[in-house]
Amino acid sequence: MASEERPAVSREAIVKRLKRIEGQIRGLQKMVGDERDCESIVTQLAAVRSAIDSVGALVLNNYIKICAPRETKSDPGVYESMVRVVGVWGRVRLGE
Repeated sequence: MASEERPAVSREAIVKRLKRIEGQIRGLQKMVGDERDCESIVTQLAAVRSAIDSVGALVLNNYIKICAPRETKSDPGVYESMVRVVGVWGRVRLGE
């Protein structure tokens, strides 16, 4: 199976997704305040985690496709930066 190349995503699309996540977080705060059942709260937390993972993947994709090639011309240390960025994102996910 051939892997599909993911195109870069606009800043506006990323901000739109982050605003949607912000709304989900507000909804979770209300659910907790309203003493909703734990299963519903955990379900919504899982949805937020998935949304954050998705946005993180898009930002990493953009970094590799847009930022890294641009920075490579002026800074040969960009590959070390990419390794750090991927490492930071990976550590965030290890807590699952």
